[in-house]
Amino acid sequence: MRKARTLLSVYLAYMLEYRAELFLWALAGALPLILLGVWTEAARGGDFPLSPGEFARYFLMVFLVRQATVVWVVWEFERDVVEGRLSFHLLRPLDPFFVHLAAHAAERLARLPFVVLLTLFFFWLFPEARFTPEPLPFLLGLLFTLLAFLLRFLMQYAVALLAFWSERASALEEVFFLLLLFLSGTIAPLEVFPEPLRHLALLTPFPYLVYLPAALLAGQEVALFPGVWVMLLWGVAFFLLGRLLWRMGLKHYSGQGA
Repeated sequence: MRKARTLLSVYLAYMLEYRAELFLWALAGALPLILLGVWTEAARGGDFPLSPGEFARYFLMVFLVRQATVVWVVWEFERDVVEGRLSFHLLRPLDPFFVHLAAHAAERLARLPFVVLLTLFFFWLFPEARFTPEPLPFLLGLLFTLLAFLLRFLMQYAVALLAFWSERASALEEVFFLLLLFLSGTIAPLEVFPEPLRHLALLTPFPYLVYLPAALLAGQEVALFPGVWVMLLWGVAFFLLGRLLWRMGLKHYSGQGA
């Protein structure tokens, strides 16, 4: 706990040095807010499973979930390996996994004020998105947002460990990002997907990174099972894969000072 507090305080101070950049990062994740207007207008003139207000609430929650679950560890780790900076991390009696995790957690805290301001602005811009959440679904949504962040981090960290063998591990992450964009419910809620595509998407980890927590936070009825088990299964799989790649990668690592 003492190490965790120290890491969080150090990285929070570091992130606060880049307050203007954090605002731009938060603004860069505004795609769901653009889609909010598109789908809300489409729902007014078409036959969709969600009403305009439900579309507005859903995409606003997608914006919040994506702000809480954004991960960039693959680029940091890749640079550490390529530039030999990982050697200095290996001198510490602490797995770099926890260092990167603390940096991401601290960034969430530093980003929070900008996210709140953007949310209030869009509540004013789209009054139909305003609602009073039910306590239990909202708490479940917060819990699954945390789980989604951990799953996303485990997925990207496993990809990042490929930097031991390739200088462009981030290229594979870009492929994952395209799948995440289309299968996670970021572009459209799963209710509007064709039935075969929806069933296929639910077998992948992507809908549980955005759609499940966003739908819960928006107060929509969502079947938690078997989704919870699929989410846990993917989490365990990526964790074990990450541990295996870490042990193999250390034997292969030949950075400066290693």
